[in-house]
Amino acid sequence: MKSIGIVFINLGTPDSPDTAAVRKFLREFLSDPRVVEVPRVIWMLILYLIILPFRSPRAARNYKQVWMNDISPLRYFSQRLVDGAGRKLAADYPDVDIHTRLAMTYGDVSIASTIDELINLGCERLFFVPLYPQYSATTTAAVHDQICKAFSAIRDIPQWGWVKSYYDHPAYISALASTVRQHWSENGKAELLLMSFHGIPKRNVELGDPYQAHCEKTAEALARELGLNDGEWISTFQSRLGKAEWLQPYTDKTVISLARNGSKTLDVICPAFAVECLETLEEIAGEAREFFVENGGNDLRYIPCLNDGEAHQNLLISLCRSFLEEKNVNFR
Repeated sequence: MKSIGIVFINLGTPDSPDTAAVRKFLREFLSDPRVVEVPRVIWMLILYLIILPFRSPRAARNYKQVWMNDISPLRYFSQRLVDGAGRKLAADYPDVDIHTRLAMTYGDVSIASTIDELINLGCERLFFVPLYPQYSATTTAAVHDQICKAFSAIRDIPQWGWVKSYYDHPAYISALASTVRQHWSENGKAELLLMSFHGIPKRNVELGDPYQAHCEKTAEALARELGLNDGEWISTFQSRLGKAEWLQPYTDKTVISLARNGSKTLDVICPAFAVECLETLEEIAGEAREFFVENGGNDLRYIPCLNDGEAHQNLLISLCRSFLEEKNVNFR
């Protein structure tokens, strides 16, 4: 029986919502040159003298607001998603010995240790699925770097493939649309649907990063699937860091502007995030809602991520199918 390892990869999370754990996570995350493309000497000074001392305590307080008992939302929903997809894959491919794992680009459990584990289990082929629908060098390429770094220490490298992006995959767009429709059936339809994507510096796009184009295509496909006219939806970018110009329009400023210009109800979905995390729960469901109400709006309703839902599990299975059936996959 063939033995195959499938690794689903998310960004990572602190081990606990205290300052020391958050500082450790931010240090690893923000030290990656893929994440911050600033001259290293300058950036290390900023990171160690400003960001880590001052941002870590504030981020820890925010994490405490969304922490789920002894686990972060990102780890909780990511693990349940992978477990559910793993059970479905095992049922769909009974003649294949499939080992599914969750790994993180930063923190525990690392991509390298997961690769070692799967090779030790006898996996002859590996498939990697970064849980980033839209490709960016800041996220997906960082995953690729770590995969290649892990393989650089292995003499007999297994055959492997990966998913580069799935920003317009029919199952992804359909799953997003189903989530929005369910929200509308339970809460009614707001005046406007805002699709908030994680931001990156504008300079990254100018240097060739396709992320903005991918986000725009996702937003257009979702609006089309929902039958929305141009005036019924808008896409924005959130979570900027530092003083450099990031992709616009900014989510926080847009929310404030909409409220001040008379909008009373607003639905917000975050299509770039596979599962709930600090950026969705604290920044959108919490902070953005406060901005909206404080500036004259009545209600900002956050639409949850795909999380561990069945539609999301089925999407992951669709992404893996080409590798399992050896069709149209980019083998290495």
